[in-house]
Amino acid sequence: MISQQIQQHRGHLTACPPKTASSARVIALDRTTVSALRAHRRLQRIEQEQAGGGYRDSGYVFTHTNGDPLAPDRLSCTFRALIAEHGLPPIRLHDLRHGAATLALAAGVELKVVQDMLGHSSIVLTADTYTSVLPEVAHRAAEKTAAHVMKARGVVPGTSRIRRRASGRKKRRRSKMAALRPGASSAHPARQIGRPQRR
Repeated sequence: MISQQIQQHRGHLTACPPKTASSARVIALDRTTVSALRAHRRLQRIEQEQAGGGYRDSGYVFTHTNGDPLAPDRLSCTFRALIAEHGLPPIRLHDLRHGAATLALAAGVELKVVQDMLGHSSIVLTADTYTSVLPEVAHRAAEKTAAHVMKARGVVPGTSRIRRRASGRKKRRRSKMAALRPGASSAHPARQIGRPQRR
């Protein structure tokens, strides 16, 4: 649950409310992330035992070895050092937020869900930010919809019964009508668009 943020003010760290009302939110975590956080918590408990009475359990995820929370700038510096150490492309810590949203959209997560995940006040902001990903998502959605329609094309709507094929007599009647009136629709006259009005 995101309920506050840490800011550095005059050399001191201060807990402040989130930036906007929509920034305060609950985020669902997957099992892998929860497992990683629990492993990190176990390491913090080891640090607590080693520090003895000088440890302050602040409750934060990113802390010094004495338990005090890390300043945002210090965390960014640590992240840059890890990026350089492992030879990864230079990205900011904040870019991980964009990466998570991009991966979620690419995985087929709905735009509204990603909006809530990011804490955007408007879905338009989310759509504008991730326009490069959305065409791919829209294309996949179109393919899924088409596959669903093709799968259900032989089923009677509202049931699981297979639709019977047209009898030979109906097929012959349709082909005869099409032959008599070239270019005319074989549909019932009442269903034809632009049919002559009765007077």
